[in-house]
Formats: sequence, structure tokens, C-alpha cells
Amino acid sequence: MPSLKKSHFFAILTALLSAIVFIVSTCVFCVRNYVENEKTTGAGTSLSRSLPIYSVETDEKKVAISFDCAWGIDHTDALLDIMEQNEIRCTFFAVQFWVENYPEYVQKIIDAGHELGTHSRTHPYMSKLSKDEIVSELKTSSAAIEKITGKKVTLFRPPYGDYNNLLIDTCAELGLYPIQWDVDSLDWKNLSGSEIAMRIVNSAKNGSIILCHNNGLHTAEALPIIFSTLKNRGYEFVPISELIYKDHYVIDHTGRQRQG
Repeated sequence: MPSLKKSHFFAILTALLSAIVFIVSTCVFCVRNYVENEKTTGAGTSLSRSLPIYSVETDEKKVAISFDCAWGIDHTDALLDIMEQNEIRCTFFAVQFWVENYPEYVQKIIDAGHELGTHSRTHPYMSKLSKDEIVSELKTSSAAIEKITGKKVTLFRPPYGDYNNLLIDTCAELGLYPIQWDVDSLDWKNLSGSEIAMRIVNSAKNGSIILCHNNGLHTAEALPIIFSTLKNRGYEFVPISELIYKDHYVIDHTGRQRQG
């Protein structure tokens, strides 16, 4: 009788150990599969989730500052003047109606050595659009810029930072690199110049993409502090198209692009 109980005990223990091994193996597989599925490859093709570029993995001390243009031009000349004084080249993203309302500023931006990407045609939440609507937003807004500048548009920033797989995959089909940011100035909240500057200089790192707006109330006040501080730390400011990798890259689950 005692031997029977002992055999039952070992049978139960063996079954329990087998179950534990199975559970652990399953967890390891799921974690590995999750990590792999969070990666995107090549020209934006995704295994599960398609992501825009938030920042770039690089050993070089380079960052890109960008300005979204949708409402007005009141502070744009000040921005351009300060960047000229500091020998900074940057990236602007413009909505089509801004381009059509202020074609002279589109030309000013290009003449000053900066680059211009599209910020859509009508500034909608792009994730709510059908593919045909997305294509229309991207194609017509790019064409409006190209008509003035004579330069092909290759960069796109989604309004509100809003996107889904359909948008990112459609950008890839149209030859556009979707661009987000990893450093947010929050200048649209009318923070003071010093508050904007501190947000940026405390967060910027190699490969950072900085988000600002052309009509931020105190953005121009912040720029001299940003430029002098980061330059003193050894950083170089370049347009986004000179920061990102154009091919043979992967994007991790945080949106950081790296050569791959």
C-alpha cells in the first residue's frame, strides 16, 4: 500500500514538472514572437504593426529640428532669420492650404536651404480615412509643394501624429517616408521660450527628431538657446532627409530607425 502511494506521488510530480516546462516554453515563445512582430523592415514593410520614423540610431551627434506649418506665418520670418544666423538647416512640413495661401514662404524656405515635406492636404486624422482618401491627401499636397519648389517631396508628417498600418504602408507605396518625433517642444501650448528650450535640450540625443511649429508664440525665442546649447555639446543640425536611412533599415517597436 505505501509503495502504491509513493508511485502516485512521483506520477503527480512528473506531470506537474511537465506542465511547468510546457508553460515556461510557451511564455518564451510568445515573448520572442511579440518582439519579432514589433519590428518593421526595409521600406516600411511590417510583420504586425507598421511604424513611422520617430528617431534614428546613429553614432554621429546629429539631430534634426522640424516645424509644422498649418496656421499662419506671423513668426516664420523670425525662425528663418535665426536659423540663417546660426547656419542651421531644417525641415518644414506644410499642409496644402498653407502652401497655397503662402507660396512666397514656400519659396523662402527652399531658398534658405531648408527642405519641405507634406503635412497632408486638409490636416485630417489620417487613421480615419480610406486608402483612396489617403492617396488623395498625399498626392495632391505633394504636388502643390512640387509645383512651387520644383523638388520632389519625400517626407510626410501625419497631422496630430495620428496613423495606422494603412497610412504607413500607403506612404511606402508612394515613396514617402512617414516622420514622427521623439522630442516634443510643446510650443503650441504657448510655453515660454526658456521652457521650450529646456524641454528640447534635456531630451535630445543622437538621431533625435525635434517637433516645433512655425507659428508657435515663443518658439523663435527658444531657438538661440537650443542651437547654442546643443552645438556646444557637439551636435550638428541636419534636415531630416539627411538624418534618416533611405533603405536597408529596420524600425524597432519604439519607432527608432536603424541600419539593418
